[in-house]
Amino acid sequence: MANTYSLLIDGKEISTGKTAQVFDKFSGEAIGQVFVAGPEQLEQAVSAAFAARGKIAELSSFRRAEIIRKAAGILRDRKETIAGLIAREAGKPLKYASTEVERAIENLEYVSEEAKRIHGETVPIDAGKSGAGRFGYYERFPVGVVAAITPFNFPLNLVAHKIGPAVAAGCPIVFKPASTAPLTGFELAKAFAEAGLPAGGLNTLFGSGKEIGDPLVADPRIAKISFTGSRAVGERIIRIAGLKKVTLELGGNCGVVIDKDLISLDYAVNRCLMGAFANQGQVCISVQRIYVHRKRYDEFLKSFIAKTNALKMGNPIDPATDIGPMITEDDARRLDDWIGEAQKQGAKVVAGGKHEGVMYHPTVITDAKPEMKIVKDELFGPVVVVIPVDSFEDGVKACDEGSYGLQAGVFTSNINRAYFAVRAINAGGIVVNDVPTFRIDHMPYGGNKGSGIGREGSRFAIDEMTTIRMVVFNLNE
Repeated sequence: MANTYSLLIDGKEISTGKTAQVFDKFSGEAIGQVFVAGPEQLEQAVSAAFAARGKIAELSSFRRAEIIRKAAGILRDRKETIAGLIAREAGKPLKYASTEVERAIENLEYVSEEAKRIHGETVPIDAGKSGAGRFGYYERFPVGVVAAITPFNFPLNLVAHKIGPAVAAGCPIVFKPASTAPLTGFELAKAFAEAGLPAGGLNTLFGSGKEIGDPLVADPRIAKISFTGSRAVGERIIRIAGLKKVTLELGGNCGVVIDKDLISLDYAVNRCLMGAFANQGQVCISVQRIYVHRKRYDEFLKSFIAKTNALKMGNPIDPATDIGPMITEDDARRLDDWIGEAQKQGAKVVAGGKHEGVMYHPTVITDAKPEMKIVKDELFGPVVVVIPVDSFEDGVKACDEGSYGLQAGVFTSNINRAYFAVRAINAGGIVVNDVPTFRIDHMPYGGNKGSGIGREGSRFAIDEMTTIRMVVFNLNE
C-alpha cells in the first residue's frame, strides 16, 4: 500500500479531509498520497511559524549546526531509499537521483559549518565628517518566517537549499513542495524533526499555487520568500508578495561555446551529452544551445549524434537507464509542438524528435534560427540545438543573446579567449572547459536577466535569511 504523508504543523502530524495521490512517473503506479491543505491548515502553519520565531532565533549557533548535521546524517542512513523515491516520483534516472542525495548531504554539511560563522563587522563611523568620536558595528539577526517553495526537478537538494540556510539563520519555515513530486521534500522535513528542530520550526503544506501558494506569499507575517520555479510564477510572486525579502531562481536557457583549438573534442562531446540530457533536460542549467566553431562542427555533430542515439531509455529505477520519463505527458507534447514549429521554420531534427507517452527521445536539432522558440526560450526537456559559428567570439556573442542569464560554458585552450567569455557573457556563472550544468552547492552566483537572482551558495543563502542591525556608540559623551 502506498504511504500516506501527513502535513507537519507545529510539531504535529495533521490530516485533512482531502488527499492527493503521487504517481511513479514511468509506470503510473500510485506510490504515495498526501493530505491536501486548505485555508485552515495554511493559517495554522503560518501562525505556528510566526509564534516560533523567538524560540528558533534563540537556538545557539552550535545547536542550529548540530540539528542540520543530524538531518544530513539521517539522509545518509536512508540514501538508497530516498534515491529510489526521487527516481519514482520525479522520473529521474537512479544514477542522477543518487547523486542528488549525495549533494543534499554535502550541501547540509556546508550549511551546518556556516551556521557557526554568522557574524557582523565593525564599521568605521568616523570615516564620515560627523562621525568623529563614534564607534559602530553591525550584527546579523534572523529575518523571520521563511516561505520556501520548491520545484519537482530537484525534490531533495533544492529543498535542502532553502530549509538548511533558514535553520542556520534561526528562521522558522513554511514549506510547500511541487505538487508533482512532494514526497522527498516531506522526507527531508521529517529528518529535521527527528534531528530535534523545535515544534513550529518547520511546517509543511501541500496544495495548489492558487489555493496555498498565493495566500502564503502574500501573508504579511512572512518575512522572506525563497522560490525556485517558472518565470511566470516568479513574476506573480513579485506582484503579490508585498514588502518582504524575495529570492527567485526562475530558470535558464544555457549555452555552450566550443572553440576550434580543443585538445580533446571527445571530452567536450561527453560533457555536453551529460549537460543536455541529465534528468531529461529538466534542469535550469541544462545545456540547450551548443555553438561550435565551424572548423570542428561536422566532427562534433557526428560524434554527438552517435552518442545521443546510444543513450538508454527506460525505467529510471534501473541503474543502467540514461533517459527516464518527463514529469508529465503534457510536457512531452509541448516539446512536440515547439519542435514541430521549428521544423516548419526550417530546423532539422537529426536525432530523436518524438515521444512515446511520457518518454521523450533525446533530440538533436540543427539549422535553427535565433528567433525560434527552441533557441530563445527555455525548453526544459531532452532537446539540444547545435549551431555552427565562424569564430569563438561569434559563439560568445550568440551565447549571450536571449532573455535568460543563469550560467554558460565555454571550451577553449586559449586563456585569452576564456577571459573574453567571462567578461562578455552576462550570466551568473561561467564555467570554462565544462558545461553550465556543473554545480557545487556552496558556489556563490546569481543569475541575470530572466533567471531571477539565481541560486546562492550556502554562505550567501544564510545571509539572505538574516537582517542587519546597526549599532552606533557615541563616545563623545
